[in-house]
Amino acid sequence: MIRIISGTHRGRRIRAPRKLPVRPTTDRAKEALFNILAAEMDWPRAHVLDLYAGTGNISYESASRGGETITAVDADAGCVAFIRKTAAELDMPIHAVRSDCLAYLRQTALKFDLVFGDPPYDMNPGELEELVQEVMDRQLLAPEGLLILEHTRETDLSHLDAFEQARRYGGTVFSFFRGI
Repeated sequence: MIRIISGTHRGRRIRAPRKLPVRPTTDRAKEALFNILAAEMDWPRAHVLDLYAGTGNISYESASRGGETITAVDADAGCVAFIRKTAAELDMPIHAVRSDCLAYLRQTALKFDLVFGDPPYDMNPGELEELVQEVMDRQLLAPEGLLILEHTRETDLSHLDAFEQARRYGGTVFSFFRGI
């Protein structure tokens, strides 16, 4: 069950199909993340990229808070279909794309105020580093934009350029990277 924490759809619950291959961000971690973002984002003008979007949890929260455009990318056809259906039902400005996330980063010409990635927890740390490098090398962040990756405590990304901070919530870690 997905719960939208704040904004125009505050309190709304969305039931995702059980068959989707996902591990949604917990309510506690999501609430902490969006409390941090409240001071960082100008939501009515925000352009958000949600990588490994899964159920669309982060996309719905961003849209509910007034995000101008949200692009949700996932390789699973079921996830993308669910996000499209839910976004249409809630009249949210979410564009769902079926693609490998690294491939999407390599081809997009868009810039984002927030890039959020929630890759599988068993993803190789080298692939996480490649994801960060792709966003930074291709300058996909707007000035002062944020890249945030969700991962386990066993992964340390603090040695990468543009790393700003890591926040831990139980077994979940959010690593923050700042655009220039």
